[in-house]
Order: sequence, then C-alpha cells, then structure tokens
Amino acid sequence: MSNASPARPKKFTVPRFIAAKQKQQKITMLTAYDYLSAKLLDEAGLDCLLVGDTLGMVVQGKSTTLPVTVDQMIYHGEMVVRAVQRAMVIVDMPFMSFHVSPAQALENAGRILKETGADAVKLEGGVNQAKTIEAIAAADIPVMAHLGLKPQSVRALGGMGKIQRDEDQLIADALAAERAGAFGILLEMITAPIAKHITDTVTVPTIGIGSGADCDGQVLVTPDMLGMNAEFHPRFLKKYADLASDITTAVQSYASEVREGAFPDESHSHT
Repeated sequence: MSNASPARPKKFTVPRFIAAKQKQQKITMLTAYDYLSAKLLDEAGLDCLLVGDTLGMVVQGKSTTLPVTVDQMIYHGEMVVRAVQRAMVIVDMPFMSFHVSPAQALENAGRILKETGADAVKLEGGVNQAKTIEAIAAADIPVMAHLGLKPQSVRALGGMGKIQRDEDQLIADALAAERAGAFGILLEMITAPIAKHITDTVTVPTIGIGSGADCDGQVLVTPDMLGMNAEFHPRFLKKYADLASDITTAVQSYASEVREGAFPDESHSHT
C-alpha cells in the first residue's frame, strides 16, 4: 500500500488566467476574507479568490469601502493565502493606497504581495490610473483593473448600485488598462451589451459582476451569494443558499436545548 500524499492541485496562475480567455473557458471567482471560508471555497474548485475591500461592508459592517486600510487588507489577505492550494488570490488595493502617485501605489502593491503571498492586486480605474497600472506591472506585480461602478468613487457617483452606461468612456478605460499592463479587468454594474463590447475588444479576460453573461468570468461577494444578508437582493445577485435562515434556525435550536437542559447530553459529555 502506498503512503504517498494526495497530489497537490495544479495552481491557477496569472498565465492560466490569461489563457482561459483564449481557450474560451469561463473563469470562476468569489470573495474571501478569512482562513476557513477560503479553505472551503478553494476545495470547492474555484479558479480565483478576491480579497475585496468589500470586507469593510460585509465583515466590518460599515456603509462603504472607504475606511479600509492597507494593513487590514494584508491581515485578511494573509489568512486567505494560507488557506488555499489551487486558487489564484487577488487582493484589493484600498482607497488612497494608490491615488497619491505611482510610486506610492508601487510601494503598497509590493507590501501586499510580500506580506500576504498573494498572486496579484486589483485597483479601481482605467484612463486615470494608467500610469499607476503601468508602474506596478513594470515591477512584475500582476495587477487587475476595476471599471464601471467603482465603490471607492461612491461619493463622486452619488451612491452605490448605479448602472454604468457611458460606453465611450468605458471602452477607453478598458483599452488604457490593457495597454498599461493589466492582466485582467473587472467590470461592475455595466450594461450587458457594453460589457460584451469591452470583452470582445480587449485581449485580456474580463470578470463581470452585474455586467451580463458575456464576460470571460464572473465574481460575486460570497456572503451575498450564500444568502447571509436577507435584506440585500439586487437584480444581478443569485442566492445559491439561504444561510441567514439556516444559521438562525441552528442557533435557536442550540439556545432552546441549552435552556431546557437537553444539551449537552451523555453522548456529548466526558465520563
């Protein structure tokens, strides 16, 4: 009998990510913020895990992503990286971590990769951040661009959830990001026809969220798709579970058994 360990899953790398578009293979991505959930997502076979600055909202309970810091992204990113064997891990660059100058952005991107062990970073912007993307990519740090609805621009946009329809600007942003060296582009809340136009125009893969089925891959916020926030139900979100209800039922059952003296019973006690 062989005592050999199971083969380690083949790592999903940046070159594999880029090649997926050429092979017309859809890319799967979800967000992750901690060790245990990242381990489960990785074992389920996802291609990519995004440590999103959405943690400011879904983990910290804040109203926007703006307060999230580089240190917080590194803290969560390191946990996620430690959990995975196969998935490519991308870490968001939070608000004001890349806006001052390309040099500032490069320093923070380097910190994130060095201290988390992640595979890539992601930042919001196209034309306006082309020089920054170029500086990061030139240092051989894989960088993904984020276009359309940009949560870090929530103040300028006047709120979250606004569908983006300026096709000329979106195409210009996508081309600028690609020319600057972005290996992929996340498209958020863009009408499906425009997202398809972008996807057909650029040679790098696009990842959609609320941007239709023609993107090269899709991403959702994991607590949202698992139904952990019963009040959140935008049109683009499909809930694949109802964990809010399941967790509430489980906790109520536990509390009831404790109050009634039914737990712990003999089978859950040491003699």
